[in-house]
Amino acid sequence: MSNDPLHGKTLQTIVEQLVDFYGFDTLGELIKIKCFNENPSVKSSLTFLRKTDWARKKVEALYIKTLPKLS
Repeated sequence: MSNDPLHGKTLQTIVEQLVDFYGFDTLGELIKIKCFNENPSVKSSLTFLRKTDWARKKVEALYIKTLPKLS
């Protein structure tokens, strides 16, 4: 059993859960990246995050911080 909260989670699952929890408006305020603020969609966000390591790390950090509220 892994202690890593991201273990077994796809980026898509992480983004979808954050969008469900916060909505794109709040997500765009918490992480100021274009894919959350301009015509946001899960698909476009995934495309950007897969290519942009620093942004993905911010999304993963927010997810870990949000996990206790998700369950």
